[in-house]
Amino acid sequence: MLPLFLKPYDVEIYNLMRIGPNSDGGYVIHKDSIRLTKRIITCGLSDDWKFEKDFKRLNKNCHIDAYDHTIDKVFWLKRFVKDILHFFLLKKLSLNKIIKIFDYFNYKIFFKNENKHFLQKVVKRSKKDNEISMLSLLSDQEGIFLKVDIEGNEYEVLSDISDKSDKLVSLIIEFHDLEKNLKQIESFIVENKYLKLIHIHANNYKEINSSGFPNDIELTFVNTNKISVSLERSKKKYPISGLDYKNFKRGKDIKLDFYE
Repeated sequence: MLPLFLKPYDVEIYNLMRIGPNSDGGYVIHKDSIRLTKRIITCGLSDDWKFEKDFKRLNKNCHIDAYDHTIDKVFWLKRFVKDILHFFLLKKLSLNKIIKIFDYFNYKIFFKNENKHFLQKVVKRSKKDNEISMLSLLSDQEGIFLKVDIEGNEYEVLSDISDKSDKLVSLIIEFHDLEKNLKQIESFIVENKYLKLIHIHANNYKEINSSGFPNDIELTFVNTNKISVSLERSKKKYPISGLDYKNFKRGKDIKLDFYE
């Protein structure tokens, strides 16, 4: 059972849609956030930009700034060598897996002009050339769709996101080690003047713990000054059929219940 502050506010199902793949990397958003977004800021890209690509199809005028210091030429070379070895060992025989061997070329095609990938790590205070602070990302922008998946480092920059929440249209954030960081997540959600939670999904790469908590959760927020949201809590069952999909296809999806 999850605490009530993690239960989303009610949004009519027709106002929700999934962007990205029906697997890890896809997220449920409010439809209105698409037209209101001027810039997507992605913190933590890895080798998956399907969300950004799908969003761009629906809003061709938005710019994309992605930040990930790990996705450099060395990363791509290592991945290519590994994929080629798997291919010759008959581990990559499906068409999709064969196509993914050449993801680097799709990456180069997508990230150009107004779509940019910066080899920088998002931190609270930048001290190195390959670091950039969350405050500097958000300070001079408006109409931001912020997507954060930085493997536990999200807690370091939560206060900065709160301080600049008025500039956001929407926020997608993955919280790791949920139970350990519950108080910090509660403060972020309850004390935020602008952002309201509209969707939750548990990442099933790890099973629920002995307390009944998933290890990682994906949350979607909208700025209620830009998108109206009901003040009633949702009565939907999570995961939502037709919108939510398992991150790990071979695992069981995690059903979420809440204390009232």
